[in-house]
Amino acid sequence: MKISSKNSRLNHYSQWKYWLLIITLSVLFLSALPSWFGEEPAVQLAVKSQHSLTTEQIHHTLQQAGINSKRIDQQLDNVLVVLADTDDQTQAKEALIKQFGQQAQVTLALSPAAPNWLLDLGVKPIKLGLDLRGGVQFLLDVDLDLVFKNQAVMIGDAIRQFVREQHFSRVSVDSGEGAALAINVVNDDVRGQLRQFIAQKYPLWQVSGHQQTLNVSLPENEQIKLTNLTVQQNLQIMRSRIEELGITEALVQRQGENRIRIELPGVQDPATAKNVIGATASLAFYPVVQTGSVNAIVFNDEQNKPVYVNRSPVLNGDHIIDARAATGDFGMAKVNISLDAAGGKLMSDFSRDNIGKPMATAYSEFSRDDQGKAIQTTKIISVATIQSQLGNRFEITGAGSHQEAQQLALLLRAGSMTAPVTIVEERTIGPSLGAENIVNGFAALALGMAVTLLFMACWYRRLGWVANVALIANMVMLFGLLALIPGAVLTLPGIAGLVLTVGMAVDTNVLIFERIKEKIAEGRSFASAIDVGFDSAISTIFDANFTTMITAIVLFSIGNGPIQGFALTLGLGLLTSMFTGIFASRALINLVYGRDTRRAIKV
Repeated sequence: MKISSKNSRLNHYSQWKYWLLIITLSVLFLSALPSWFGEEPAVQLAVKSQHSLTTEQIHHTLQQAGINSKRIDQQLDNVLVVLADTDDQTQAKEALIKQFGQQAQVTLALSPAAPNWLLDLGVKPIKLGLDLRGGVQFLLDVDLDLVFKNQAVMIGDAIRQFVREQHFSRVSVDSGEGAALAINVVNDDVRGQLRQFIAQKYPLWQVSGHQQTLNVSLPENEQIKLTNLTVQQNLQIMRSRIEELGITEALVQRQGENRIRIELPGVQDPATAKNVIGATASLAFYPVVQTGSVNAIVFNDEQNKPVYVNRSPVLNGDHIIDARAATGDFGMAKVNISLDAAGGKLMSDFSRDNIGKPMATAYSEFSRDDQGKAIQTTKIISVATIQSQLGNRFEITGAGSHQEAQQLALLLRAGSMTAPVTIVEERTIGPSLGAENIVNGFAALALGMAVTLLFMACWYRRLGWVANVALIANMVMLFGLLALIPGAVLTLPGIAGLVLTVGMAVDTNVLIFERIKEKIAEGRSFASAIDVGFDSAISTIFDANFTTMITAIVLFSIGNGPIQGFALTLGLGLLTSMFTGIFASRALINLVYGRDTRRAIKV
């Protein structure tokens, strides 16, 4: 009785395992389905503040230009016009810019072609990389020399202030190259006090020299830390700026020591993105001082008149957490500023103690000279008298036109660069080239699958259809995961990873089926061979896939761009291959052949 009971449970799966398999495949199938419909060309209108647009106005403008739109969707201040083809897309953009260029920012876009009922489920098509979708790529250089120089200037100003407070005489501070400066001191006692001051206030800086000159420098290891921090901060600011532009599929990565690579898939009009990405504008608020003041520096205002301000600002753009353009009195543009807690306290304390005194708002931006060196240009955009104590919310004027105020507000919301950046390379890939890559890549994938399906059906006969169903399920799951995982992007090397996954997926079934054939050759029944074959093959399958997964993780961790795209599909393909090759295949075989006790059978 026990043997009979044991045999009756051979190759048996609990009901919940079948439900788990069905639910998993159903969810991932729905996730992969929108990618089948592809995307349609569209034009996006980002309506500026103080303006409004209706779908009727846009539809009328397109009709007058002889352009038929498939649909017009409006969500808050964004309007998406979906068109039939790319020719209509270009014409529609020109017509809408001509009619609504002052009211909205018009850019090319792509819209999912899937039906609304499917999109309402929250699923979206797979995000395509630059090489498949077309778009623009920027390579930016981060100027670290200016960062080191600013650090030296900062500590130099602090030392000068200390010298004045202590009434030291015959002391001069000269800035050197990079993160270094020299202090000329005659008095030994003063030299000792300066050493002590620097050690207490700036312990990361090294002081050398025992004669009349003290050399202060930032050690190399600290320079490396400062470099990494600066580039990382700029990376974060770049991501924030791109999010402000509404581009959600961008790739922002560090490349080398001081360069940043940005890929913007689907962006065919890079002018707007270039202006925002490459901009290094920032604001700072300075106390206005008298001409000839010891700590005074001079900037010109909009009329090129000199304005003398304190060398140290009250606060800078690092404390700005929000900025919105608006219209002030007499229709003039203004920017409403919101500060963080620390910035609000600084502004509150300063304005409380300086009521009735002027405060200047300085606007700075960086550019490159003929030698490639970064040059900072600062101008005073407004000088206002403090009428009352300010908090963490106030407004500034003098930012120029409404469009310039919008641009400034966007930059301030996204953050000010910690170091100036320069676009050193720009590449644009047209959508036609991306479409050609997609056709060629998926043609290779389809050919590889067709040959594999035919081979498995012919070679393994009764079990071949099981491997083929598992392979198709594997592809469905893999596409579903790519669409479901945030940040996952399919690239041309990623398609190569898909093709490789086809081979690895059937490799799992090949190992299992060969074990089953061996057990039948030993004289076991078909049911017993299935049970033993699966159990004996699992350890081999796990070991082979585990070592490959280590390689995929390493490639994804240290690689970038195309290498990461390949590693992503490779790693996900390993997971789905093991799931379908072991779990799904076993479920099918259990249902169809699990009770077959015949010994003589061909597989």
